[in-house]
Amino acid sequence: MNGQAWGPCVSTVRHHAAMAQSDMPTMRSRRLGNELRRLRLANDLKVAEVAEILECGQPKISQIENGKRGIRQIDLTLLLDRYGVEDDQYRVGLKQLARDIHKVDWWSYQGPLLRDTLRDYLTLEADAELMRSYEPALVPGLLQTESYMRQLFTASVPKERVEALVETRLKRKELLENHPDFRLRAIIDESALIRIAGPTALVQEQLLHLHEASQLPTVTLQVLPLRAKFAYSQLQPFNLFRFRGEPSIDVAWLEYLTGGTLLEQRSDVQAYAEVWDELTAAALSPSESRRLIKGLTKESAS
Repeated sequence: MNGQAWGPCVSTVRHHAAMAQSDMPTMRSRRLGNELRRLRLANDLKVAEVAEILECGQPKISQIENGKRGIRQIDLTLLLDRYGVEDDQYRVGLKQLARDIHKVDWWSYQGPLLRDTLRDYLTLEADAELMRSYEPALVPGLLQTESYMRQLFTASVPKERVEALVETRLKRKELLENHPDFRLRAIIDESALIRIAGPTALVQEQLLHLHEASQLPTVTLQVLPLRAKFAYSQLQPFNLFRFRGEPSIDVAWLEYLTGGTLLEQRSDVQAYAEVWDELTAAALSPSESRRLIKGLTKESAS
């Protein structure tokens, strides 16, 4: 994602109370609700039957499944038992998600600086243990230098927002160095590297940064070469997220000019997972990608 904003400092945010019920739905409450709805339907149960299990009204169940309210741990345990969920890791993941619904993140209370879609993306990124990112036109946000990101923002947003956006992206980059349980796998089209705009110093700095970042234990970087035989020539940027404590990739995030779209249906996510596998096969290996980036760095200096 290439447009998040940064507002109050983290210490200020920590003094706020937990998120109010009126602030829902959130990305986390929607994810939990969608999963509980899927489990209910898989068990061929009606909302009224689930309401009987929890001894509550049907509107409460609908609100939980629509992400408009949270669920108590004891109620969640009852539902998981009734739905026949035996996978311990999966149960732990859902229970943690239920606890995190009211979590106050560093980007909370940003007001108009953050659109809802950008808040959603930040939540997905923060909750993920693995992020798979394909970028056909730009260097992925987590791998951008400050100069590169500032140039992008200067060309696309009002002047008064540039520094706030740069600070936000720099804050996001901490995932790669300060969170050893987070992994980024990125595939960048070679054309995005060739077309880095700006003075020679900026281009070289960005390419050198990519070369160095690709050697981090949390990063796997591959370049899709111009010569690659790949069927999806018009493929848009997308990300696949795998969440902590959950057994498989849950969601795909598609990016477009003015925002992004979340895909949660398993058939949709699987389709993008298959495209990712094809991209991985068509791209250069990590070591070959580093050599290509090093070569581009030398060419930019000549």
